[in-house]
Amino acid sequence: MLVAHAEPLLRRLYPWAGMWELHFSRCTEIRHTWDIPYVRTLGDGRYYVEGPSRTSPRIAETDSARAAVAMVVDRLPSHCGPAFVGNAEELAAYERSRDNR
Repeated sequence: MLVAHAEPLLRRLYPWAGMWELHFSRCTEIRHTWDIPYVRTLGDGRYYVEGPSRTSPRIAETDSARAAVAMVVDRLPSHCGPAFVGNAEELAAYERSRDNR
């Protein structure tokens, strides 16, 4: 989604897609983080924003990719970016060691 790429805050994260969803992770390798809402396309060309996990309630539906991306940006955690080179477990360990200093 070009609209997401145009957003500087999202470019700092690792994008990944699957099952008609666009996700953003704070790390670059699988297992990705699941602390950022994601965008899913609907069959009629609309979008919805949900998350950060699949069990979270749907945030909103929209006709606009730009609006969907804006909803994600508005809900970014304060500790986003740049993406950590590694997986979610390695990121968590790094953050624990950093916070204990």
